[in-house]
Amino acid sequence: MADIRSLFVTRLYRAAQSEHGPAVDYDELAATCLSVAEDDEAGQDWCEANGYAGYTSYASLTDLPWRMPIFADLVRSLDGHVAAFAEDLALDLDGRALVLEDIWINVLPEGGFHTSHIHPHSVISGTTYVSMPEGTSALKLEDPRLPFMMAAPVRKRDAPEELRTYHSVAPAVGDVLLWESFVRHEVPMNMAEEPRVSVSFNYKWT
Repeated sequence: MADIRSLFVTRLYRAAQSEHGPAVDYDELAATCLSVAEDDEAGQDWCEANGYAGYTSYASLTDLPWRMPIFADLVRSLDGHVAAFAEDLALDLDGRALVLEDIWINVLPEGGFHTSHIHPHSVISGTTYVSMPEGTSALKLEDPRLPFMMAAPVRKRDAPEELRTYHSVAPAVGDVLLWESFVRHEVPMNMAEEPRVSVSFNYKWT
């Protein structure tokens, strides 16, 4: 009988934020994110100049945990999630830690989307979901090997999950999703009338 194994596995971590560290009030977090988006003129200018749909604080605010206690609580929780994921990945950190590199707000209005990208200077990237109106877009992940599949047929529509070229995850409010930063990901167009609000982050190896 043939011996067929799964090699070079790409892991995806999903858990409730409250499983590690202080539980965050996501209604308060949503109000805070929208307030920041309304007040951050530098972020608004950057989004307009770069044709970015909606709002992101990625290019304007680097100190959210210092500015607002709710973000400091969130980071303490994310530290626990990232440590658990690093353990699952069997990463040899050589006695050093994975630490927060950056954290930012995303407000995606109806018709907005985030194009496919990676985070090449980080180890683990992720998002926690603050407001997910009915009908909003999922997170779409891409098989990291795809650029090398130059002559490969497409997968069958009913292929097992671990063999699919793309995988979509529909997170709930309060979920934390983590993946290794080399995994290409995107947010397809938001078809909901209400904004899709999330907080994304990167962790680096110190």
